[in-house]
Amino acid sequence: MSDVDDLPLDPRMMTVRPQDLTLLEVNARYMRKEQYDRLVANIRRDGCLTSVPLVWHDVDGDRKVVLSGNHRVQASIDAGLAEITVMVVQQKLSRARQVALQLSHNAIAGEDDPATLKQLYEELDDVDWRAYSGLDDKQLDLLAQVDLEGLSEANLDFATVQLVFLPHELDAARASFDEARKLVQADARWLAGYGDYEATLDALATAHGAHNVGNVATALGLILAVFERHLGELRDGVWFDPESGEHIGNANRLVPIETVMETRSMPADAAAVLARAVDQLVRKGEVPADQRWRALEYLAADYLAG
Repeated sequence: MSDVDDLPLDPRMMTVRPQDLTLLEVNARYMRKEQYDRLVANIRRDGCLTSVPLVWHDVDGDRKVVLSGNHRVQASIDAGLAEITVMVVQQKLSRARQVALQLSHNAIAGEDDPATLKQLYEELDDVDWRAYSGLDDKQLDLLAQVDLEGLSEANLDFATVQLVFLPHELDAARASFDEARKLVQADARWLAGYGDYEATLDALATAHGAHNVGNVATALGLILAVFERHLGELRDGVWFDPESGEHIGNANRLVPIETVMETRSMPADAAAVLARAVDQLVRKGEVPADQRWRALEYLAADYLAG
């Protein structure tokens, strides 16, 4: 080790054009395409780099060499960033110290505690943020305690497909399946054909590709989110005729209220107004206490009557 290598680093923060930086010709760190695409999408969304690359200013060669953060720099170019902030080392560095810095940044990294990682992941309510996190099935270790066959082309011989949801996603999935089951009530039940299996695979592939997600659970969450946005489509031609505005079939058939309102929730202030109106109608005896939903019918009929 030379005397110059004994000196501590004296880096400075600088704003530069990413195109002006020199990327490493030999980089031990690699990134899968789906990971890189996720990185580009995240940087484009953030509009900046949220972690700073390390750059060495090679004065003799008139170059600014990226020692750490090559993928981030390249991704910032692909994301269309005009400038990025980097940490620049101005002093002379031996070839050995440059390589040591590069390898140390790649090799010295902490480990994720699986329980904490899963707990933090479950705090992400929005599927877009789950995709943004970049975590995949291997990192989350979602199926470590369960011996299940995955949903893949290799499993076409299996008659049963089991879906695994994280606890936070389970309620939404169960509610969605329950609503779909209510809308298709029949005496006969049919097994799904391979055509439906292929359609499910296609939907998962589309969700994977559109959002660059790395795990099946997030892809299913995206599909469920699209389903939630189209709840109203489950009524037309099923129990409601959009042309006549009249119901179809048995007038006493119970239908999911979500297909009317096209949402499962509403802001608290609006809900409070509705709750007061329903309570008052119940107290006056205009709506049965055990059929509070009739308040919506009462209010709607009054509105339509002018």
